[in-house]
Amino acid sequence: MTNLIRKNKTLKSLLRNFDSLAVAFSGGVDSTFLLARAYEMFQDKDKLIAITAVSPIHPKTDVDTAKAFTKKFGIRHLLIHSTEMDFSEFVANTPDRCYLCKKIIFNQIVSAALTRGIKTVAHGINVDDEKEFRPGMKAAREINICAPLLDAGLAKNDIRMLSKEMGLSIWDKPASGCLATRIPYGERVTQEKLNMIEASETVLAGQGFSHCRVRHYGEMAKVEVPAYDIDRLLSPSIRTVIIDALKKIGFLYVTLDMEGYDSGRLNRSLISKPDVSNP
Repeated sequence: MTNLIRKNKTLKSLLRNFDSLAVAFSGGVDSTFLLARAYEMFQDKDKLIAITAVSPIHPKTDVDTAKAFTKKFGIRHLLIHSTEMDFSEFVANTPDRCYLCKKIIFNQIVSAALTRGIKTVAHGINVDDEKEFRPGMKAAREINICAPLLDAGLAKNDIRMLSKEMGLSIWDKPASGCLATRIPYGERVTQEKLNMIEASETVLAGQGFSHCRVRHYGEMAKVEVPAYDIDRLLSPSIRTVIIDALKKIGFLYVTLDMEGYDSGRLNRSLISKPDVSNP
């Protein structure tokens, strides 16, 4: 038995033990795989529900992907409007922003699940996430959110491989994540900034850059694409389109990060701050 087969078997065993389950469903690779596998394992489909948080920090494309997936398979799906933007502590964008956000959202998801008679909530965190700065994992543990993929020992590449085997179209979907992660710590999170970021990344996606980030530095947009894509982005025809579009969105200056795409770029500023807890 290969290691991947063993992990997959462990995951199935874990899922069988749940009498009912609510999956915190973002529409990303991990939560989609978890939901799809749970749907396979549950004989009583009414005891499984996907719950998706909707708010300005969640990319609309992810929410649309989540809605399309559950509709295709007939999985019960609940959209809740998360309220993190109503909390001054979150808007202040301190280094524990992710912890605060996840605590707010997971509490809302747990409440929504309990109202529907479902006592267990799971999320799609995996082994690789433990290697990164993920304060939200601490919040999940405090609220007793289950992590079946992590407990089964599954890493990101494992999940992509198994998703491909299952025929899930999102198996190679790029990571997306909360739009607030594009705003440097200490700079307030606002609806306007989030809208500018989302619109800018939509422009880049339209030019074929599926892996990208647009960081919001006040009047300046800092664009990140993978190193292998930098030359293509700098070609005159594409570069001009992107610059013009981002200026119309509201940025005065458009720069390129020469290091290339890095999903955790803004966490570098936390390395020398030991007071920031990393679960």
